Amino acid sequence: MAAPGGNVPQFASLYVGDLHPDVTEAMLYEIFNSVGPVASIRVCRDSVSRKSLGYGYVNFHNVSDAERALDTLNYSSIKGRSCRIMWSQRDPSLRKSGAGNIYVKNLDKNIDNKALYDTFSLFGNILSCKVATDPTGTSYGYGFVHYETEEAAKQAIEKVDGMMIGDKTVQVCHFQKRDDKGDDKENFTNVYVKNFPADWDEDKLQSTFSEFGPISSHALRKDNKGRSFAFVAFENAESAKKAVDEIHMKPNGMESDTAGPDGHPDDKIYCQRAQTKQERQAELRSKFASMDASKGGVNLYVKNLDDSLDETALKELFEPFGSITSAAVPLDANGKCKGFGFVCFASPDEATKAVTEMHLKVIKGKPLYVGLAEKREARQERLRQRYAPPPGKGMGKGDKGGKGGNMGGMMGMMPQQAMMNMMRPPFMGMMPQMMGGPKGGAPMPKAPMMGMMGGKGGPMMPGKGMPTMPMPMGMSPMMMRPMGGMMPPRPGGGQLNPAALANAQPSVQKQMIGEKLFPMISKMQPELAGKITGMMLEMDNSELLMLLDSESQLKGKVDEAMRVLQTGRDRSEPN
Repeated sequence: MAAPGGNVPQFASLYVGDLHPDVTEAMLYEIFNSVGPVASIRVCRDSVSRKSLGYGYVNFHNVSDAERALDTLNYSSIKGRSCRIMWSQRDPSLRKSGAGNIYVKNLDKNIDNKALYDTFSLFGNILSCKVATDPTGTSYGYGFVHYETEEAAKQAIEKVDGMMIGDKTVQVCHFQKRDDKGDDKENFTNVYVKNFPADWDEDKLQSTFSEFGPISSHALRKDNKGRSFAFVAFENAESAKKAVDEIHMKPNGMESDTAGPDGHPDDKIYCQRAQTKQERQAELRSKFASMDASKGGVNLYVKNLDDSLDETALKELFEPFGSITSAAVPLDANGKCKGFGFVCFASPDEATKAVTEMHLKVIKGKPLYVGLAEKREARQERLRQRYAPPPGKGMGKGDKGGKGGNMGGMMGMMPQQAMMNMMRPPFMGMMPQMMGGPKGGAPMPKAPMMGMMGGKGGPMMPGKGMPTMPMPMGMSPMMMRPMGGMMPPRPGGGQLNPAALANAQPSVQKQMIGEKLFPMISKMQPELAGKITGMMLEMDNSELLMLLDSESQLKGKVDEAMRVLQTGRDRSEPN
């Protein structure tokens, strides 16, 4: 339904969502150009994998053509999927305000986006309309309708709330953001249920919980391991509390004396207040931390796992080294291993033996990284303390106020001893690239000791400034030569692999990795590439090789380093 009269947007841009991953710009052009001349088309893609994100934008030359495309092509099938088209909202305040946005629950599973749109378009112009579904397209039983005006939303609530749509009576109310709902742990109406008998279906779920009071909606689902869980929403808090008191810890008919990862007995039903994802994760994190402390075990972090490995396979790999108290392998939405896991040993000696034997061992074609597990907060704090700028010195500025580029800013603000440490062999091979050459990015500032590096930040040339500069204490001319680009030849100028790295001297291994790592980081953070490279080179060589092979993992480490640096800068700035 196009926007009427004066409400027609002055731009001709459409948002096209729910696209099949294989849909390309050429396919969309062929479809939309049949309505009117198309100015441009873009399918949004992941910056690393370049896979489609499932939506895109189509820009027409004329608003009238965009209106016609919205009316005629909305919910049409593209590669077997019904696409969802709406006006592209360039003003984010309209989307974020929530005005005119309504929530529809207890929908029949057969109601799709088009049926929901057709039902609610009678009351006003719809900006967007969507039924929530799982990855297979099965409805979750609720949806959202965003009207252009608050009046249209109020009218829809008055007319449709309590109506039969399909085989179910729907409930319609104003949409509330999660942050606006608050966290009332006493007056709740939604409960979460798991560990119930295997023969429970939706009818059994409804009949069991309706004994405690009227139910507004319920949903029965399964996770990626096939385990059933459910949500039940009551109309009042008293009924929800009564259900929790009566159902929680009730026997489910299983004969088991084991407990799940959260400590709940497998032979008892779990029924508690439904929590947000963030609240549940924080609670489990705290609970697991206390459990690990009470066990007194040593937790190991295992990385670069094959995606076919599960908890049982991981446990079998490490069982020869001692008593394992727990093993965990996080899985993605498709039930595949995310590439890492955790193994907890009963004693430090067993954990040490496992690290010694399993680190860099090739399992299913991949060398494992095995090390002591460290909490993310502790790791970030450790890195922040190590690389945070001194108080009063901002990030990226030298002592003389020059603009820092790459490692120049860091050298200008660090004391001489720290600079000397940085000039170890791992960094020498990278320095010529960071001094303003064709690949070096921004020029280096005239910070202390920088005159010996070539005046204005260019590559150091013999006879241009170096003889006239006083030599830093403890540094001989022979130590200076590698910085002028005279490093001895290294093996393996192409792809860096474990074999090539092993054949090199230990003193130049970090240098070889750094020369490969620096250009990759420069593409992501050109201004701070030198500093971030230095932080990365503190890691184990095996993990650095994994980062060179995986741009997505490297980006995650770069983002983590940026957070550490930002935290350090915020703490060093005066209030």
